This record gives sequence, C-alpha cells and structure tokens, in this order.
Amino acid sequence: MTQMMNMPRVQTCTVAACGYNHDGCTAFAITIGSLQTAECDTFIGSGEKGGMGVATAQVGACKRADCTYNENLECRAPAITVGASADKADCLTYSRT
Repeated sequence: MTQMMNMPRVQTCTVAACGYNHDGCTAFAITIGSLQTAECDTFIGSGEKGGMGVATAQVGACKRADCTYNENLECRAPAITVGASADKADCLTYSRT
C-alpha cells in the first residue's frame, strides 16, 4: 500500500522574472535544489508564461538532503518561500542541518 503525504505549499514567491509567477507561483509543483544550492529548478525566465492560472504550487521534490526539512528527498516543511538569493530563485526556507 502506498502512503500519501501532503506536499508543502509554495506560500510566497517574489521572483517576478519567472514565467510561473503570476501573483504567486502557478506551477502545479516545483523541484528544489541541486547538490550545491537550494535553487528553484522549475524557474524559467525566458519570457515564457506558464502555470495553471492559480497560485497553488507545491514542492514536489527537494534535492537538498542536508536541509532540516528534507526527509528521503521530500520536503516536510509546512510551507516554503521562494525568492531572489544566490541564484535567480532560491528556497528561502532551506536550513542546513
């Protein structure tokens, strides 16, 4: 039997240059991280417009195994904030263990 988990909400995204940001993140789900950074891998800044039309994005996966909220490469934070930082769009909720 597969156990379902609630995916954390993208509570806030302040990256206006992202094609998914229309008064909040409108992607269905986002992926966070690489081995070195907590960037939003779903970010697209090429002038493309995407999304579902409503800001209900969730975190689908997180590659930052060293984050306090990461369990088996899944985010367990109640919600996250995405904003400008070292990359164009980073998970500002990331907290190194």
